[in-house]
Amino acid sequence: MLALTSGQEQIRQEILRQCAAFGDDYWLRKDAEGTFPQEFFDAMARGGWLGIAMPSDFGGSGLGMMEAAVMMQAVAESGACMSGASAIHMNIFGLNPVVVFGTDTQKGRMLPPLVRGEDKACFAVTEPNVGLNTTQLRTRADRHGDHYLIHGQKMWISTAQVATKILLLARTTPLESARRKTDGLSLFYTDLDRSRVEIRKIDKLGRHAIDSNMMFFDGMRVPVEDRIGEEGNGFHCILHGMNPERVLVAAEAVGIGRAALAKASLYAKERVVFGRPIGQNQGIQHPLAKCWAHLEAANLMVLRAASLYDQGKECGAEANAAKYLAPRRPSLPARRQ
Repeated sequence: MLALTSGQEQIRQEILRQCAAFGDDYWLRKDAEGTFPQEFFDAMARGGWLGIAMPSDFGGSGLGMMEAAVMMQAVAESGACMSGASAIHMNIFGLNPVVVFGTDTQKGRMLPPLVRGEDKACFAVTEPNVGLNTTQLRTRADRHGDHYLIHGQKMWISTAQVATKILLLARTTPLESARRKTDGLSLFYTDLDRSRVEIRKIDKLGRHAIDSNMMFFDGMRVPVEDRIGEEGNGFHCILHGMNPERVLVAAEAVGIGRAALAKASLYAKERVVFGRPIGQNQGIQHPLAKCWAHLEAANLMVLRAASLYDQGKECGAEANAAKYLAPRRPSLPARRQ
């Protein structure tokens, strides 16, 4: 049976307690201003939460994706929603490829500053006209002795306005010359050199506290020692970031659903029509109950995917299923006109 342990429940309660200091007014202000929630980020760093899934040898807590999912779900459920989750999202899961494929030297250099909140990282994979078809990426990493030069574009990259580091997937072998479509991509974790990258903020209709960006690389220099894993094996490496990301995004979606359901339930108790709260009417109770059931079912898939990942088992199908189910609204009866 998938259920939270006492330790995981303690994590959930502590995160909810800490997030209570950042109420609706805080997030409304950050969204209206379009500014990064630095105070929230710093509080999570001081609490040691940014390293929840990082190895203890490198400053982390050494816990698993299950604990990270519980934590991120609680962040979203607190009312911080995606503005809060996205502010720390990359620090939680992004460097999993470094944990799995990095050398001890790389881990010692790269992980502790991220855990302490001294570094912020952005995750640069998506490109214009490519989207989720990762094998078709065109951004180049041309090797010149002890370094690579990056040329190309990335699209919809979150937190690039405030990031100091970048996890970058680029081609070291042209697609036309690769033996397989998944070959020829290499993964790098390196300094974001703004003198060689133009970063343009994308206007959006929501989540203004977290920036989304277009990035244009013009010969950004990356040392060979900042390559993660073998050259040309980046697609395989990046999967160790993508599956955890899907689990965490799904957990966050469940958290947002729970926050919305809590507000809807409270309103149903307080809103009085014809002399009684509307929550006493089955026409209100049934849709709320259906939403609750849908959220709990999606959450079970989140826990299943996280559990498989922590056991070192294949979790791609479960992670994708969780990410598919969690954000979807259950079909509700049509309203009578």
